Amino acid sequence: MYRIVGKKEIAFNTTLFEVEAPEVARKALAGQFVVVRLDERGERIPLTIADFDRGKGTITMVVLSVGKTTKKLSRLREGDHILDVAGPLGNPAEMVENSVVACIGGGLGIAPIYPIARELKARGNRIVSIIGARSASLLFWEDRMREVSDELYVVTDDGSYGRKGFAVHQLLDLISSGMMIDRVIIIGSAIMMKVTSEATRPYGIKTIVSLNPIMVDGTGMCGSCRVTVGGKTRFACVDGPEFDGHEVDFDELLARLRMYSAEEKLADELYTQGVGACQSCQKNL
Repeated sequence: MYRIVGKKEIAFNTTLFEVEAPEVARKALAGQFVVVRLDERGERIPLTIADFDRGKGTITMVVLSVGKTTKKLSRLREGDHILDVAGPLGNPAEMVENSVVACIGGGLGIAPIYPIARELKARGNRIVSIIGARSASLLFWEDRMREVSDELYVVTDDGSYGRKGFAVHQLLDLISSGMMIDRVIIIGSAIMMKVTSEATRPYGIKTIVSLNPIMVDGTGMCGSCRVTVGGKTRFACVDGPEFDGHEVDFDELLARLRMYSAEEKLADELYTQGVGACQSCQKNL
């Protein structure tokens, strides 16, 4: 059992959890993830390690409440326990030195891009960060990203905060202005990563994406997270989650992400109805 020692809502529908997991914290590296199961009957979901504290033996996860399991997780309180936190899983982010690296986090992707930017900064790289969301209410960790960045740009789709537009527009403006960028790292929605990867292709800038398709076991056994990269089948959980964005078949990935949409919608509806029908036992539904 893994105890929740901290919980805080950091943006609309977005919750930070600090969880006691000393063995995970001891080995965690930027870019890795855990697979979480809330209880005996719960599904397994992948969550990126957004931060870790080896001294306290804790990891930080940032969760957007969009489906049954994430909504159920969001109802837990400090002092409650999670049944399983398996990890760290996946390969850590590839590190470079003495380079100019653009770190782009879209929406929930701000959480996993933070430890990567922090580690790259510690290795002497110049970090140009761009964070974005649909609106100001969905932005978080601007302060943390500013601390680990030499330059930070903020964008929102609706213009409610920072520049109006998408992260790719800001990136292209920087490239057009003459900024020499050695590497781009993007974490966000699949469509955002696809569009940004295509935007950097003509410039020949190495572009890394972090793929989070459906994962179940997190060890490469189930095959749920297979993706095509450079014409070959790869498994995001063991071969990734980082891949060359210019080689990923994003159309296939987007199709796979829609495979279980009907089942996910039904599970969410049944859970929501159950919570509404039993206010006295919300935590256990």
